[in-house]
Amino acid sequence: MDGGAPMIPRDCKRLAEVDFPIAEVSKHAVREKSIRHGHPSTLHLWWARRPLASSRAVLMALLLPDPCDPLCPEDFKNRARDLLPKTSGKVGNGDLELRGKLMKFIADFANWDNAADHTFLEVSRALVKAAHGEEPPLVVDPFAGGGSIPLEALRLGCEAFASDLNPVACLILKVMLEDIPRYGPGLAEELRKVGADVKAKAKEELGDLYPPDPDGGTPIAYLWARTVRCEAPNCGAEIPLMRSFWLCKKAKRKWALRHQVERAKGSQPRVEFEVFEPMSDKEVRGGTVNRAKATCLCCGTVLPPERVRAQLAAHKGGADVVFDAEGRRTGGARMTAVVTLKPGEKGRHYRLPTSRDYKAVCRAQKRLARILKEWERVGKQGLCPLPHEPTPTKDAHRAVGSQLPLYNMTTFGDIFTARQKVALVTLVRLVSKSPKSTRLLLAIAANRTADGSASISSWLASGEEVKHVFARQALPIVWDFGESNYMANASRSWASAVNSVTNVLKSSTWDLTTGQVEQADATDHPLPDQTSGIWFTDPPYYDAIPYADLSDFFLVWLKRALPKHPLLQDPFDPTNSLSPKSREAVQCEKVKDVNGAPKNKEFYEGTMARAFAEGRRVLHEDGVGSVVFAHKTTEGWEALLSGMIQGGWTITGSWPIATEMGTRLNARETASLATSIHLICRPRPQDAPIGDWADVLRELPIRVGDWIERLQGEGIRGADLVFACIGPALEIFSRYRAVETADGHEVGLPKYLEKVWEVVGRAALEQVLGTSEAQARNGLAGALEEDARLTALFLWALQSTEVAEENGKKKVKDIEEAVAKVAAKGFSLPFDVVRRFAQPMGIDLDVWTGRIIGQKKGIVRLLPVADRAKKLFGKQGANSAADWIERNPGATVQMALFPEFEATPRSKTRRTGKRKILERDVDLQSLDATTLDRVHAAMLLQASGHANALRTLVDAEQDRGLDFLRLANALSALYPQGCNEKRLLDAMLLTVPR
Repeated sequence: MDGGAPMIPRDCKRLAEVDFPIAEVSKHAVREKSIRHGHPSTLHLWWARRPLASSRAVLMALLLPDPCDPLCPEDFKNRARDLLPKTSGKVGNGDLELRGKLMKFIADFANWDNAADHTFLEVSRALVKAAHGEEPPLVVDPFAGGGSIPLEALRLGCEAFASDLNPVACLILKVMLEDIPRYGPGLAEELRKVGADVKAKAKEELGDLYPPDPDGGTPIAYLWARTVRCEAPNCGAEIPLMRSFWLCKKAKRKWALRHQVERAKGSQPRVEFEVFEPMSDKEVRGGTVNRAKATCLCCGTVLPPERVRAQLAAHKGGADVVFDAEGRRTGGARMTAVVTLKPGEKGRHYRLPTSRDYKAVCRAQKRLARILKEWERVGKQGLCPLPHEPTPTKDAHRAVGSQLPLYNMTTFGDIFTARQKVALVTLVRLVSKSPKSTRLLLAIAANRTADGSASISSWLASGEEVKHVFARQALPIVWDFGESNYMANASRSWASAVNSVTNVLKSSTWDLTTGQVEQADATDHPLPDQTSGIWFTDPPYYDAIPYADLSDFFLVWLKRALPKHPLLQDPFDPTNSLSPKSREAVQCEKVKDVNGAPKNKEFYEGTMARAFAEGRRVLHEDGVGSVVFAHKTTEGWEALLSGMIQGGWTITGSWPIATEMGTRLNARETASLATSIHLICRPRPQDAPIGDWADVLRELPIRVGDWIERLQGEGIRGADLVFACIGPALEIFSRYRAVETADGHEVGLPKYLEKVWEVVGRAALEQVLGTSEAQARNGLAGALEEDARLTALFLWALQSTEVAEENGKKKVKDIEEAVAKVAAKGFSLPFDVVRRFAQPMGIDLDVWTGRIIGQKKGIVRLLPVADRAKKLFGKQGANSAADWIERNPGATVQMALFPEFEATPRSKTRRTGKRKILERDVDLQSLDATTLDRVHAAMLLQASGHANALRTLVDAEQDRGLDFLRLANALSALYPQGCNEKRLLDAMLLTVPR
């Protein structure tokens, strides 16, 4: 066989199309999130970067044939049996056992501890060679971003072509895939040496801006608060805008600020601080600002948001101090504390600021003015030393465009204080003059330094450190912020940044061939036809992350550290000084694309279709593709899938791999996905047949039902399971070039996906309530009412995928605390997720809004049971209902519920006993107490301690039938651990006689 020809027959299935070790790979992918020291992801921040574990595992499964396929080459199976015993134990003669051993190898190799292991590397590369011959396959990723997929391609011995539209991503890719493999780990020592030289030179210039303390202590962080003036008559005090007065809040170590008001005769009152060690949390007061409303510490007046914004806007965000001609502070930002390290003493120390601290800031402002004056003197040659490029406008993506413009922070320079700007300008100037071999790496270190501390970096009291700018995927305003000492030997400094980059060079396996990186639009790919064996990508997630707007924060500094670098340009618009945005495949209707049309769902769908068509063009006819997607709305999924089908692809597999921490608060509050769905696909043949709609509908529930059972066995739950079912459902639909009804009408993807949501919802109801949707629609015995079905579906979709930690233990306390915090406000899901389930089942969300759910701004909230007390029991509450139930043990609880809304034929309001009856026309049907109402009533009686009434109610419900206990048990299983509803249900169920 020719060395360059593929050895896997065209129709032979790959492992990724038939099986995958979901649970094991998920465990390693989630664990990777907590690995920081030396991990490639710590080289430079990139958003939504795929874990190396999942990228490596899926890529292996894409590359290797299925031994159980009749077309699998015998040479490959024999070679695999020789190789696998080195890592996975003895392999039997059967093809099924060989497949199992390959799965075990893929799972074990996903472990970060094995990623650089010589034996695993040798076996993986030999397996790929056995499958593809001497010429390694080319892996193409057109949305390469942080580079996880192409990096793992190189690790497996493949060739890699990585491209991206974003210049910052391209620079990261160039360093990771070209420079580091080319120069090897020896680059680490050179970087450490040059980085130390840069620090020494910078310290000579900047030392007076970060003076040491007289006692020898080194300030490592300065804590600041923006300020506004109280506008109440006879006050005028300065209000420090502080979210918290805590400095350090650890279990055995607590420090905080305490304020006092000084009122000198003839002058405005003022606030003074002291550092103290609180004995309890109650001694530390709450913050002075909430949702842009500021409370004066001197008179208690609340300054409204529009006045807070106006005052801060007058000072470009208010992050800098205002000095008078003599250098005395008269306003602007106020330093609240200084964090220091003292020689020979452990831990951080806290002190109040002194005049020396303010003098250093004043010097920084004067030096900044000189830098700008010098640039103007030489005729503004080259880029302005300060980032004068504009920040995202208010019309940009919601994550970045909603706050900074409100405070007149219109350029990226406005995000930094004067001292930070002087220090960063100095560092990037020194980087630009450093040796070429380390210049890109030093530029990355400069970016890490900028991200480490800006005027939008919070102080984290629980960790005693400044949070980096991108603690989340946004550029928000921060009221009180931490300013790191860039010249210190501490976190968020230049030394820390260089050390992090150096650790990546030292800790990773770089015995790789170099990859190829190019800045390119995925809809116009530079590769020729049929050049790739694997097309594997993680595309932008609809409207989730505005990569271009966020990355501009880094781009402005890279351009100054690497002037005229070819990758740091917009190749499509030479006049654009920032990242390309018009072609970016992100949905944002307020931004116009190149043709003047809004970047809406149709724009995203069309862009994805062109990108997928290009992927199909560059892929061999016998090649395989994979697309990663983790968006939490059905609109995002529909747009992506429509693009894939229009682009000429057939879905052949679907694997949900956990890539996010399940304990994160956002996962417990919304339908945020803990998994990333990896869709496996093939180019659809040009002669694909036309499918029959009736045949497709017959196959759909069988396929989805089998898949739900398989995934639940792997621990996949809720929204993760819902979206993971899309893959097998699309396998049926996408194999045809079109699907038509009996009368010849073509069925579009939206109509098919409606059926998918319906089938998934029905399967879920049958599973959690033990009743089919057909029973519910026909009013048959065993069916529960609409509100019970809606609640069950809601909680089922909300469930989180659980991934066991390596030691087999879960952080139960952390999970329960997060759940309790969220559940008190009511669990929430995106409206379109709830609608997709409700509509096909005839559930009208508007009917139940205000009764069991709330709707606001595209979010549906499941009302906490406590919020239903007044509606269920009336103004008199549970006490009145409990009295009535105990006095009427034989009556239905129906008579005790909704007393405020009972209807009578009389035309006036009357009172009877403790019950007030409003005699007006109401919809009696909508106010009948349902099974869910009665379960909630029992939970509220449990919460209020009415044990006798609760027992009476439960006895009556047992006599009524099985629905009450069936629903209560189902909800107990659905509610997350740690929430109040589950505790009440479980306690209530204990009262049921066995």
